[in-house]
Amino acid sequence: MTAFDPWDPAFLADPYPAYAELRAQGRVHFYEPTGQWLVPHHADVSALLRDRRLGRTYRHRFTHEDFGRTAPPPEHEPFHVLNDHGMLDLEPPDHTRIRRLVSKAFTPRTVEELRPYVHRLASGLVADLVDAGGGDLLTDVAEPLPVAVIAEMLGIPESDRAPLRPWSADICGMYELKPSRETAEKAVRASVEFTEYLRELIEKRRKEPGDDLVSGLIAAHDEGDRLTEQEMISTCVLLLNAGHEATVNATVNGWWSLFRHPDQLAALRADRSLVPTAVEELMRYDTPLQLFERWVLDDIEIDGTTIPRGSEIAMLFGSANHDPAVFADPGKLDLTRRDNPHISFSAGIHYCIGAPLARLELGTSLDALLVHAPGLRPVSEPERRPNFVIRGLAGLRVEV
Repeated sequence: MTAFDPWDPAFLADPYPAYAELRAQGRVHFYEPTGQWLVPHHADVSALLRDRRLGRTYRHRFTHEDFGRTAPPPEHEPFHVLNDHGMLDLEPPDHTRIRRLVSKAFTPRTVEELRPYVHRLASGLVADLVDAGGGDLLTDVAEPLPVAVIAEMLGIPESDRAPLRPWSADICGMYELKPSRETAEKAVRASVEFTEYLRELIEKRRKEPGDDLVSGLIAAHDEGDRLTEQEMISTCVLLLNAGHEATVNATVNGWWSLFRHPDQLAALRADRSLVPTAVEELMRYDTPLQLFERWVLDDIEIDGTTIPRGSEIAMLFGSANHDPAVFADPGKLDLTRRDNPHISFSAGIHYCIGAPLARLELGTSLDALLVHAPGLRPVSEPERRPNFVIRGLAGLRVEV
């Protein structure tokens, strides 16, 4: 357990050797600093994601007191109201109802219709990077692409989009282990501002519906069920946060992995038909979301260890994606890997509803850079963000 330290810069730089130690030491480990049970094996993580004895919330069955937990501080309420009404942090029946209604507006056809827009946007961003002779791949390509796509889907005007990424980054800071007081204050402030903006946007769309996702969420209904205004607001924030955090970090993590494996990059440049499998392998190899939490609603047992109700499970996605029981030579980056059941998009009822869009964005930007910036190379060693749960770089300077 000494190798697992999510606040150690050396661990953050490369957590995968520590994961190998955890897997070798057993199937479940209690980690005192966070009070969580760590689960590092692919088979266990995959099974627990589908186990209804676990939940993203416990409030549908227990009070805080009944569950042996302390209610969040009152000053954090704006964040929790926003977060707790999104389907990612709900369980059936509310989760089932909201996901069904959101799915009516967020269909595969909707995503496919975005393909020309995503292609034009990615090509334009890459062209600007090439014209400048290089830049920061994070801020010049990886960030603006998914933010613009989600904003376009939601119907957020271009003039209103500047705060979206800062709001999202501040809110997502609360998903790290033991966030600081400053992080919480920034998340609360962003939650208030984002909520106020979306409340106004929803009111406009009620009066003047458009061909956008917000209008679709307002119109979505089934057997008398509709989304409440708070559920619509929380859904929009979730789609933005989850819809771009994974894509941004998968892009820069992926390119940094390619730069460190020049043989694989050369093979990809020589054969762009590898892009679909490359996207899956890059998401497996350096996983954007390293950890996903679940509450234990009823006692469970893992390898003879009883984990009681009220406990918190920390499923290590990054470790599961490097489990040699599932992946041949998991420490090797192999863009031709076909048997690749990575769990970067989760599994079970909380499987990422935006996975098709993420794959479209990742594949399109990767292809655009291969075509228009064939000599793309790093300028310097990038700095890694001091985060564990959401894994990414602070920037990636490149030249063409």
